[in-house]
Amino acid sequence: MKKLLFILSALLIMMSCNSQGKRPLMGETDYQKELNASYKDASKSPLKKKDLRKFNGLKFFTVDSSFIVKAKFTKIENAPTFEMATTTERKPLYKEYGLLNFTLDGKQHELTIYQSQDDLRDKKYKDYLFLPFTDDTSGEESYGGGRYMDVMTTDITAENTVILNFNNTYNPYCAYNDKYSCPLTPRKNHLDIEIKTGIKVFEKH
Repeated sequence: MKKLLFILSALLIMMSCNSQGKRPLMGETDYQKELNASYKDASKSPLKKKDLRKFNGLKFFTVDSSFIVKAKFTKIENAPTFEMATTTERKPLYKEYGLLNFTLDGKQHELTIYQSQDDLRDKKYKDYLFLPFTDDTSGEESYGGGRYMDVMTTDITAENTVILNFNNTYNPYCAYNDKYSCPLTPRKNHLDIEIKTGIKVFEKH
């Protein structure tokens, strides 16, 4: 009996130590936790080795529900294919997919949303749309090259509206590692407002 109690006590101590050794996922929302988990995973993280060793989580602005807006979607018909400029000489093919019009902070704004022609050939990504933007925090509190938001074609309703959640933005990989080639945000997608929510600029070590 004493031996059994000793074994049970030892198991409880081991379980306690293991639980203390595992750090909880960092982030205020499920989106932030999932993003942090992927950046912490060395097998898929864009971080340089020296930054990964000291990684304690990405920095975000405070989550703010006022930056979740309903946008009116207008499809751009017969848009030509064009080469989008990137941080390198790579020129991926895109099309302007549509216009998004919405109100934020009492002002009317418009963004162009794009469709990667490479993604159309991949079943996993064929429904993805690409929404890059800059704002008045770009180059200071947020990454100078702009932030990205993923929107799905399936997110667009029959009434041609789509919800844009600026809390769920991410930086291009080249914000963390210059070995990557990232699309540059077109000038037309600058928002004349401070988007103080979502991902912040990365502080490199």
